[in-house]
Amino acid sequence: MKKNIYILLATIAVFTVACKKGNLDRFPQTEISPSLFFNTEEDLALYVNGLLLMPNRDSYLNDQSSDNVATTAAVEIKNIMAGNANAQNITGGWSWTRLRDINYFLENYNKAKVTSEIKNHYIGLAKYYRAQFYLDKVKRFSNVPWYSGTLNPDDKELFKPSDTRALVMDSVMADLDFAYKNVRESVPSGTPGKWAVAVFYSRAALYEGTYRKYHSELNLKATANTFLETTVKITGEVIASKKFSIFSKGLPNQDYATLFSSQDLTTNPEVILANVFDMDKKISQNVNSVVFGDYEQAPARDLIQTYLMKDGSRFTAIANYDKASFVKEFENRDPRLAQTMVYPGWIRVPDAQPYVQKLNKNFTGYHQLKGYVNSTDQTILNGVDFPVYRYAEVLLTYAEALAELGTLNQSQLDESVNLIRRRVGMPDLNLAQANASPDPLLQQQFDNIESNQGVILEIRRERRVEFAFENSRYDDLMRWKAGKLLTKSPEGMYFPGLGKYDLTGDGVEDIILIDKSVTIPAEDKKEKNSLGVVLTYYRTGEIGADATVYLKNGANGGAIVTENVTRKFEDPKYYYRPIPQQQIILNSNLKQVFGW
Repeated sequence: MKKNIYILLATIAVFTVACKKGNLDRFPQTEISPSLFFNTEEDLALYVNGLLLMPNRDSYLNDQSSDNVATTAAVEIKNIMAGNANAQNITGGWSWTRLRDINYFLENYNKAKVTSEIKNHYIGLAKYYRAQFYLDKVKRFSNVPWYSGTLNPDDKELFKPSDTRALVMDSVMADLDFAYKNVRESVPSGTPGKWAVAVFYSRAALYEGTYRKYHSELNLKATANTFLETTVKITGEVIASKKFSIFSKGLPNQDYATLFSSQDLTTNPEVILANVFDMDKKISQNVNSVVFGDYEQAPARDLIQTYLMKDGSRFTAIANYDKASFVKEFENRDPRLAQTMVYPGWIRVPDAQPYVQKLNKNFTGYHQLKGYVNSTDQTILNGVDFPVYRYAEVLLTYAEALAELGTLNQSQLDESVNLIRRRVGMPDLNLAQANASPDPLLQQQFDNIESNQGVILEIRRERRVEFAFENSRYDDLMRWKAGKLLTKSPEGMYFPGLGKYDLTGDGVEDIILIDKSVTIPAEDKKEKNSLGVVLTYYRTGEIGADATVYLKNGANGGAIVTENVTRKFEDPKYYYRPIPQQQIILNSNLKQVFGW
């Protein structure tokens, strides 16, 4: 299927080469006439399938804007918080080529001599793609021009001002409603059908409903519940369909990880849409070399501390939890932790002995496991499918929307959040107990929740844990108006000071931290542990020193620190991005918002 899609994209490129004005493309009249193309269902399928655009396994590396990771990459939000941003140097996101391709189809599909049902299916898919396009624009700019058709260089619409967020999002919801009601349930494997549309429909509605609720600068709070009610309706219908379920083989220490290392997700009952990879069919992707090891993205300790204990109690309620060793951090925890991060005792194929964490400069010491495939077989490495939409998202979206509306009950929790917890053997979330005793640390982090605080905080915890490294955390923080959490520089493992440490959990030391002033001895002079294995040496100091590991208090210990940059999050300005200045020069009707 994917091979065909690549051919489709090349074919469609013939149609979309164009003159540009204001970044909107004009269909070249000298090319093949649309009247010769949009005639059959095959023509409609050819064009719409060419619009297929789905996330892939690179998504495991796209958490760098959030508080889940430390990174040395030039991440946009980090540069903005450092005070180095303006409309001249923040220039991304103002491209409209894809919208032109989508709208071109919506202007020409009616030439096809097919039934209304067939037309509506493909119209629905095009509108689904348009809704995705515009939601991304709204997330970035809030107010943007809404274009429902293609434009010629002399069209006045090219120079219109931005439409309001309310108008654009009403149009997005209308597109998704049409798509949900008309896209077929049965579609080719690896392409979106009715239920995939439903997941995105509910995702968009939840995003906008919670965004309006928490962002007073929009003056749209009065309309938030309309979106949340739509979220409940659509997710409720997905649940009522009984077509999907949480994947579980009764293996709480493996089932969750299987979703991210499977060679075939097309028959998995939890996966509503998969991006399919198969090396034999020359459709492959291997991200092992960047997911694991010396990479730009490393898990932050704050994420590790978010996971509950296996009995459902809070790790952060334990005395001196912030001084726990790496080995202690993984003891008796939510099983998803050891299926998401490299844990003490983990063995990397083809090694025979447990892997010893590498404490590379500027990194946290923690290693990401989700997205990594523990194999050396290239066929396996290149053939792992990616779960684009999971039923777990439907359940958590359903529960969150109900909680925000103030109507969530225990029965609804049991048919949503608690199904996800039971997969990994975690105790059920109790509504009354959660509201009676909110997590004080989460209360500090999210201090703008007006009611149902305890259960909303626990649902947010579940989202962070369940979707860690699946590229959702940043959007969540933005819609909850929690940008302040990004001002905390990520930290890594804790060490009380210089000395030897066990990182594999067998009680035998694996590494030794020495002072930055000491020279690491030659290999034959290095100390060995009781197993006869040479210890790994690290010169230790404060950040900025000539050292190989940076601790908060240098030789006196502390958590690994990754940067010494002061981060500032301006509210509400940094929840948005500026329209590139060049575009405002081209179209003086465009106006910046929120202080840009």
